[in-house]
Amino acid sequence: MVFLPQVAILGTGIVGKRAVVVSDEMGNDSIAIRSMVYLALSYDHRLVDGADASRFLVDIKSRLENAAFEGNLGI
Repeated sequence: MVFLPQVAILGTGIVGKRAVVVSDEMGNDSIAIRSMVYLALSYDHRLVDGADASRFLVDIKSRLENAAFEGNLGI
């Protein structure tokens, strides 16, 4: 739940290792161990559009996957 004066809250779970299927550049699948985390975004719909919130989470996901932490989030 979001309380004033906050507009949004990004919650994170515990980072854990899981087995996932990954594809190489040739399209071959293999099983690998990857660190994974659940992200949850709560926001005030009166101030934040759902499409903007979705793009924000997609950007966060991309930055975590590529270890690109230094960039500007555009907010």
